[in-house]
Amino acid sequence: MKKMIIFDPAMCCSTGVCGPSVDPELLRMSTVLNSLSKKGITVERHNLTSNPQAFVENKVINGLLNSEGVDILPVTIVDGEVVKTKTYPTNKELCEMLEVSEDFLKTKMKIRSKNSGCCGGNGCC
Repeated sequence: MKKMIIFDPAMCCSTGVCGPSVDPELLRMSTVLNSLSKKGITVERHNLTSNPQAFVENKVINGLLNSEGVDILPVTIVDGEVVKTKTYPTNKELCEMLEVSEDFLKTKMKIRSKNSGCCGGNGCC
C-alpha cells in the first residue's frame, strides 16, 4: 500500500471549520481523508502549528522548506517522493496517487423514507 503524508501550512485546525469562515478546500480534504480512513487507508497529516517536529524530522520536507520557504505548503509526499506542492490534491489525483478507484471515495448515504422518520414515522423532525 502507498504511504501518503500531507504537510499542511500553519493553521489552527485541519478541518477548515474553525475561525471566522469555513475553508471549503480544507473541509473537502478532511472529509476525503476521513472516508479513506474508514476504508483502511491512512494518510498522515501534519500541521506546521501543531506538529513542527514532523517538519524537522522529515528530510524531504525539511529540505524543501529550507530552499522554497513555507509558501510551498501544502506538500503531498507519496512513498518519500514529493508529488504535489502549493495546493491539495484533487479527489481524482488522490485516487491516482494511492492507486484506488474514484468509487472508493464515494460514500453510501441512507435516505429515510417519509414514513420512517425519527418522530414515529410522520417525518416531523
